[in-house]
Amino acid sequence: MRFHCLQRSLLIAVGVTLTTLATQANADFLHSNIITAGSDMTFAPYEYIDAGKPAGFDIKMLDGIAKSLNMKAVNIDTRFPNLITGLQGKRFDITNSSMYITPERLKVIDMIPYLKTGEKILALSNSHYLPQSPDQMCGHTIGAMSGTSFLQGLMTFSKNSCVAKGQAPITLREYPTDPQVTQALLSKAVEAQITDNAVAQSAIARLNGRVKMTSDKLLYPVLVGFGVRKDDPHIKQTLEMGLKKFSQTAEYHQLFEEYHFTPASEKDLQVSQAQ
Repeated sequence: MRFHCLQRSLLIAVGVTLTTLATQANADFLHSNIITAGSDMTFAPYEYIDAGKPAGFDIKMLDGIAKSLNMKAVNIDTRFPNLITGLQGKRFDITNSSMYITPERLKVIDMIPYLKTGEKILALSNSHYLPQSPDQMCGHTIGAMSGTSFLQGLMTFSKNSCVAKGQAPITLREYPTDPQVTQALLSKAVEAQITDNAVAQSAIARLNGRVKMTSDKLLYPVLVGFGVRKDDPHIKQTLEMGLKKFSQTAEYHQLFEEYHFTPASEKDLQVSQAQ
């Protein structure tokens, strides 16, 4: 009798162990020892292609995190509006594309903050129209990249502020990539462009002063984060551990100094973990 009881107990234990291992496997990375990331590599200085290879702040950031975990990072070039659907479809493990953390995104994916930023407005340097804030955009044509939170913000502002006050709405034109928005600005297809602060600075440097920032203050300060699937807590926990390890290195601090970026604070990380 004791033998049969022991045998039964062993079978139950083996079954539980196999179930646990199966669950872990389902929650694990797509490829062993590799972090596969979706990244829109048209968004310098965060992520872009240089000499045929991924480059930029986000690329270096994920490389550092992967290194701290004894893993390798692989970035798959993906247009920004397709990143969340690609993540949910398990085309990659995470998104690594300077994605702003918004309530809408947190409904469908989890996010891990790693820096703070905001938007600036760009206009042609020789233009008479130099808007400093969204309330000066009513009745004007503004360009932004598809799928961005600031595009949605302008749509809401146009409806709730411009139209509600009896002014003409903002005519919004969206483009697949940020460089295409800038090209539309150069060709005068739009009167101004709203984009991330660092991206705006990169465009000004690249175009030798043909465009300039017209907003003095940082608009809509926001946290930027990696996106992870809600049903893959192991990936989130692993990435958070890697970020914590990397943040304690000199390489991490040198990276932020190189790009003049502001890292997410420990409080930001704690808030994210509590969500």
